Amino acid sequence: MRAGNAGLTRRGALTLGASAILSAAMTPWAWAAGRTGLHGLSVFGDLKYAPDFTHFDYVAPDAPKGGRVNFQPPYWYFNQNTQTFNTLNSYVLRGDAPPRMELCFDSLMTSAGDEPSAMYGLLAATVDVSDDANVYTFHLRPEARFHDGSPLTAEDVAFSLMLLKKDGHPNLSQVIREMVSAEGSDPATVIVTLSGKQSRDTILTVAGLPIFSKAFYTANDFLAGTLDPPLASGPYKVGRLSAGRFIEYERVDDYWGRDLPANRGFSNFDIIRVDFFTERQTAFEAFKKGEITFREEFTSITWAKDYNFPAVAQGKVLKSLFPGERRPSYQGWFFNTRRSKFADPRTRHGIALAFDFEWSNRNLFFDSYERLHSYFEKSDFAASGTPSPEEVALLDPYRADLPAEVFGEVYVPPQTDGSGRDRKLLREASDLLAAAGWIQAGNSVVDEEGAPLEVEFLIDSSSLERVLSPYVKNLKLIGVNASIRQVDPVQMQARENDYDFDIVMSALSLDATPLDGLQQLFGSAAADTPGTYNLAGIREPVVDALIAKLPAVASREELVVITRAIDRILRARHYWVPNWYRPSHNVAHWDIFGWTKNKPDYAFTPETTWWFDREKAAAIGMAG
Repeated sequence: MRAGNAGLTRRGALTLGASAILSAAMTPWAWAAGRTGLHGLSVFGDLKYAPDFTHFDYVAPDAPKGGRVNFQPPYWYFNQNTQTFNTLNSYVLRGDAPPRMELCFDSLMTSAGDEPSAMYGLLAATVDVSDDANVYTFHLRPEARFHDGSPLTAEDVAFSLMLLKKDGHPNLSQVIREMVSAEGSDPATVIVTLSGKQSRDTILTVAGLPIFSKAFYTANDFLAGTLDPPLASGPYKVGRLSAGRFIEYERVDDYWGRDLPANRGFSNFDIIRVDFFTERQTAFEAFKKGEITFREEFTSITWAKDYNFPAVAQGKVLKSLFPGERRPSYQGWFFNTRRSKFADPRTRHGIALAFDFEWSNRNLFFDSYERLHSYFEKSDFAASGTPSPEEVALLDPYRADLPAEVFGEVYVPPQTDGSGRDRKLLREASDLLAAAGWIQAGNSVVDEEGAPLEVEFLIDSSSLERVLSPYVKNLKLIGVNASIRQVDPVQMQARENDYDFDIVMSALSLDATPLDGLQQLFGSAAADTPGTYNLAGIREPVVDALIAKLPAVASREELVVITRAIDRILRARHYWVPNWYRPSHNVAHWDIFGWTKNKPDYAFTPETTWWFDREKAAAIGMAG
């Protein structure tokens, strides 16, 4: 997902009422429509970098090349897995792929980490936009090459885009469904045609897709799981690997695009290595030994107590804090509403009330977290208080189909007394279960046929047990037969893809201006498509109607109104048990790296923007 701004500026006040949003017949990309030779695209029109820019401001353009980083990825995409891998194709549904395969592929354009909703030319030197903003003509750089020296042409681009629409991972193929065609009119020109029903963000999603070799995927099955490295064109290529254990990405010395403005200062390490661990503690021990050199720490007790080994005391390992991104995000335990026992929101609400965040934060997290409330946390897209007049006007036509709570104060999880067993909230939880039709039978609650309410939390890491165990005990106090089940990472991926679970945790960072992708998160169609991010199986007709308005959005301010309305509905319907968040990145790293001080607001990618500092490494006895 990605996003942007036109019509009204981001800085301007909301001058259009909700009625204008509902009936908007505006031309998307009005700022770019009919223009040719554009060096970049931004959803709402303003670009930070001029056509003659030399590099992005947040990188060191002359950063030294060399050395290596042994890296534990803090995030990943699609079918990627940090615990194992059995395929190198990270763009299809099946199989487990290693994180950072995306470093091997170029795209038509690339985003800037210090600017929301904008992209700049990579494979494409420029782009022309039709008068109706439905046709985009990309002019390729003639020097673009695959790693074997063969030219990358419009035929490869068109083939790749249509292949991803047909057979790509659902969280890709569904987002680009309004791409009607991609065709090469000559070897250097690609014409992408959209349906007219797309959101403002769709073309950015298309422009950011990986470009494959048509020759390679004509000779090889795109859907097959394989450990044969694909022919690619990006700054890295697959090097040494051992299935399920490690993979190394090797910097391509003669990478065709290394001197492009959008690439200067990036891809500095000769080797980016990812090791795979099924248990968090094993990974931590590898870091202590220096086998891992970069690690973002997500376990608060480890951050608070366990960085006391000799290398820390000697100054060889540093603990650093980096500001979080200005991007909406969420994390929570999601109910699988495809299962009838979770159909009633009162059941979901009752189960959620048994979680004592305040106790967990004090006793397990060292008061290092804040409770998360919204699906758009850390952004102005999150609803707060009562609906604004614009939100009311947007929601009012659907009033009969919405819970009354949507029009009042937005739902916020109540603060517990911190005892770990808040009797008042547990009593309220029991009342909600009773209202939903669950009957007390001894120490259990059962349905009208006598079947107990059973809830299984599915996890793939034992580190979650310390958080879930107190929660499970509270659920048992109110008669819910709760349990925790840990499975291996391959089984976890498969069960999530097939929605074979009661409750799973999901954490996701959205684009800075979320447009494309909300359908995959919250839309009814995604609930029936295997492998999407709609793990809860959300089917809300009003949410679908609101998402359908996104193509007509002409400003960021209008988008804020829609997302806040969506947020209110989802929070009132209790599809999740909201978790927690921290406003910064807690990073532990061996003191062998250099980086710029001006971290961008919308990205944190040390593996591509940091560099190996030979003097620092020599000082602590670590070679590159």
